[in-house]
Amino acid sequence: MFSEFQKKLKKDGFLYLRIKSRPGAAKTEVREIMADGTMKINIAAPAVKGKANQELIGFLAKEFGLKKGCASIISGAGDKLKLVKITG
Repeated sequence: MFSEFQKKLKKDGFLYLRIKSRPGAAKTEVREIMADGTMKINIAAPAVKGKANQELIGFLAKEFGLKKGCASIISGAGDKLKLVKITG
């Protein structure tokens, strides 16, 4: 599912992702990629004290095969709609 995004990351060295998160889910997983490129992701952590954001960053880093420090939330840390930057 991430193959197109991984190609762009490899080519450019960075990548911006729009994420629509759903904290409190049973499992952290991508639900779908919408027509505009926004990724809907279930987060298996509550939206309390940044736990869901930490889980999201860890999940994305793992999916891209990077360290957690390579992914950061640029905007929307307190919202369901987020902009995340991945650097590789």
